[in-house]
Amino acid sequence: MKRNALTEKIIVLGVDGMDPRLTKKYLSMGIMPNVQTLLTRGVAREDLVLLGGQPTVTPPMWTTLATGAYPVTHGITCFNGQGSNIDETVYNIDSRRCKAEPLWNVFAEAGKKTLVWHWPGSSWPPTSDSPNLSVVDGLTPAVVNSFAQICGESLIMANTNVKEITFQEKAASDSNIPCVIDNQKDQRDSGTNMGATGLILRPEDGEHALSTTPFDVALSPITAPHGWDIETTGNLECVLLFSNGMVRRPALILADNDGKYSQVAIYRSKKDHEPLLVLDKNVFYADIVDDGFRGEEKIRASRHMRILELAEDGKRLKIWVSPLMNIDYDELFHPRELYYDVITHCGYAKPHSLVGGGDKQLIEDCMSVTWDLVCQWYADAINYLIENHQYEIIFSHLHNIDLQGHMLIKHLKDHGKNKLTEEEYELLVRRMYTQTDEYIGKFLHLLDENWTILLVSDHAAVASEYEPLLMGDCTGINVRLMEELGFTVLKKDENGKDLYEIDWDNTKAVAPRGNHIYLNIKGRQPYGIVDTKDQYELEEEIITALYGYKHPQSGKRVIALALRNRDAILLGMGGAESGDIIYWNAEGYNYDHCDSLSTTLGYGDTSVSPIFIGAGKGLKAGYKTERIIRMVDIAPTMAVLGGVRMPRACEGAPIYQVLAEEY
Repeated sequence: MKRNALTEKIIVLGVDGMDPRLTKKYLSMGIMPNVQTLLTRGVAREDLVLLGGQPTVTPPMWTTLATGAYPVTHGITCFNGQGSNIDETVYNIDSRRCKAEPLWNVFAEAGKKTLVWHWPGSSWPPTSDSPNLSVVDGLTPAVVNSFAQICGESLIMANTNVKEITFQEKAASDSNIPCVIDNQKDQRDSGTNMGATGLILRPEDGEHALSTTPFDVALSPITAPHGWDIETTGNLECVLLFSNGMVRRPALILADNDGKYSQVAIYRSKKDHEPLLVLDKNVFYADIVDDGFRGEEKIRASRHMRILELAEDGKRLKIWVSPLMNIDYDELFHPRELYYDVITHCGYAKPHSLVGGGDKQLIEDCMSVTWDLVCQWYADAINYLIENHQYEIIFSHLHNIDLQGHMLIKHLKDHGKNKLTEEEYELLVRRMYTQTDEYIGKFLHLLDENWTILLVSDHAAVASEYEPLLMGDCTGINVRLMEELGFTVLKKDENGKDLYEIDWDNTKAVAPRGNHIYLNIKGRQPYGIVDTKDQYELEEEIITALYGYKHPQSGKRVIALALRNRDAILLGMGGAESGDIIYWNAEGYNYDHCDSLSTTLGYGDTSVSPIFIGAGKGLKAGYKTERIIRMVDIAPTMAVLGGVRMPRACEGAPIYQVLAEEY
């Protein structure tokens, strides 16, 4: 049966990590006027909640939103999938691993010109040859063209006390580092080799280290100028190292008419008469084009920069440098010519920032501003493509709340480790939401052009009441609790110290990925020790031990739910792509979101629930529904609105209560 479309144009504004509970809070404060407009003109639940699926992490949930299918059906069951052995994982943001049909293929097949913009859930590579389908990136969650990044963020520290030019990888985690660093000291803990083994033995091995991820530092002496072909009287000089130390740019620290140093002029060489750029204090400079290197290959690239400190006497200089982005990287745009059209009319793709979880200056002056630019570029590009390419269906995704949230949300509860106060972190979180509101406002004009707008997220994140245990981290194998319970055993060195290596001869089970426990079964694993006839009893033993474990601070259990694989189907998990046991951490003992049930609440008005608001043609206006809206319901609702068939594996149902016409 062919259905008539209720609307001809639909845009999904996907905002990764957007929390309905925090949104309600900020709406009540009057600081999200654009979301208020969307809500006034549209439909939602009173609590704005979209009942999230499991697991509450990016790739499976964006795949569920696109397919209307649960992870047990589409096969994307965590950020990473399981490899051939239980200590191996594979990258899950890959459409070739998805077993369900995405709705964008259905729209394209039906003749609708469709754009998928940076959707990190089974969108790349494109799975349809339809000329109606365009896909932009979707291979990483962070920003469009993350794969074009040549090098990461860095700080340049110049000082009159520095004796020689040096470049130190991963030497700092905030801007408050000494101006002179011991060049012989390894700034990283040599015991951390998580990259090789994927074992999480301490917080800095896994997800909780994200907000303190170290970045590079370049050191340079400040001296009197020499060897320049231009007049340098009254100025000072230093050398700035870029691109992992591969690019050296001489710079003059310029004095003003009062003899105070207030600018930095960067040159390609001392023979040049004109600088590449002149940096002023307290000004953010975007899209600076310069050379970069990947190995021996020279690449045209762009970056952002900002002076963080410049002493009036010229003796101290500190500059933040963003990641460097290859501006000729077109491989993640389909068709490729779309890339050149976008950058010609909207500027280069913007890098993202991950610095400053505990550094207010880096957060406010660098990270937040960088995401402002990402939001503006996304809005400019999508609106440009709508106006000039006549797209009718758009699936878009923005990751600003999630990545900034990883830096900030967990600090809303001060566990005695915060560098800022809870109030300061709350203000920074509030800024994330006003930033997002401004982004959403750039699309509200579409409501007056007969578009339908759906605002959704995949999950949110909580600030935990207690320090979480090393269980539920999606970035590696969670060892400590499983070790304490006697199911995972580590090898030791000659001094009895833990090695980052599992003793498989004595390990019955491991907990890789966020919610999964795998038994070390004979015949299934090359080092298996558990007989298949003992599997049920071992599963029972593990589940009982998990429920019986009490948090050392609160004395309460830390596991909310643990299910055998076949029982996890009740929550949309289980099947061949899930572990033998699926578990979720209890409320109050969560990392931030992946280890949580989607109904989890947290400190500081946080939650893990995703959001849903819809407005525009085909939907009621100013309507609140009491219906529980499930994540699998979004795709079939879009199908009904657009008058196309359901995706083949769709398990949800249209939200018929919010439709303008009786369904």
